[in-house]
Amino acid sequence: MTVPGVQSSRPPGAYGGNMDVTDLKAGTTLYLPVFHPGALFYTGDPHGAQGDGEVSGTAIEQSLTGVFRFVVHKGVTISGPRAETDTHYMIMGIDLDLDRATRHATWEVVDFLVKEKGLTPAKALSLASIAVDFRVSEVVDLTQVVTGYIPKEIFLP
Repeated sequence: MTVPGVQSSRPPGAYGGNMDVTDLKAGTTLYLPVFHPGALFYTGDPHGAQGDGEVSGTAIEQSLTGVFRFVVHKGVTISGPRAETDTHYMIMGIDLDLDRATRHATWEVVDFLVKEKGLTPAKALSLASIAVDFRVSEVVDLTQVVTGYIPKEIFLP
């Protein structure tokens, strides 16, 4: 049975879904855009171990019991998934094409650095090239996910 408005977890998209980003684990904060009033959340496809890219289409699959805390940030708009760990901001770019996913991740990183850290677009792009690692996170679920890892240590407290 298909419920109107419910997205499949495969492939990933701006709403989240099956992103297979290795660092989405206990203790990581995940930010997802909400596109509809009363939006729902679901999770699945947990891995005991997985490399970036999950290139064979599977990892070490396992069951999972999770505890989640949801906070709605009213008035905040993001165009796609983001995450945060103690050491990094993680910005995802998602597209059917790996080159476009990389460009999306790059411009989302630049946008984050401009809006959240006060850089000019030119300085943000330079910093993205100097200090941000872009990793291929997913290549198996029809769409590609590239994650820009922005180290928090490059910013003054």
